[in-house]
Amino acid sequence: MDDQTPSLSPTPAGTDDEPQEPWQTVLGRRRSWVFRLALAAGVWGAMVGIWEVNPWRAAVAVVAIGLLLYPGIAMARSMSTPLPPPPDPGTLRKVKLVYRCSLCGTEVRMTAALDENPEPPRHCMEDMDLITPIE
Repeated sequence: MDDQTPSLSPTPAGTDDEPQEPWQTVLGRRRSWVFRLALAAGVWGAMVGIWEVNPWRAAVAVVAIGLLLYPGIAMARSMSTPLPPPPDPGTLRKVKLVYRCSLCGTEVRMTAALDENPEPPRHCMEDMDLITPIE
């Protein structure tokens, strides 16, 4: 295949870096409200037509399914996103700081941080106090 021939791959041009799911190429990056409404209408029609459910109960069931699935899918997507890559080893700076929690007395020694004056860690929902003077 030469460079002049258009590609028949399912991914749009210019997005070879990002993996594409099959449904993304058909429906686009975001699913449209038209697709969601058509799906809900299909479920409602099946409940009313096939199972002979009261139309009002079917409508309430479709709305309840949507309200329950939306947060569940959002939580599953948030857990499936990968963690950010760790910083380069050369970017961490060596520090020797000791912090103490003012509420319970727990002490923490910090040996590496991204900058020379890092923010204090949190313990007992409060910022810890710096014990070691910054030199």
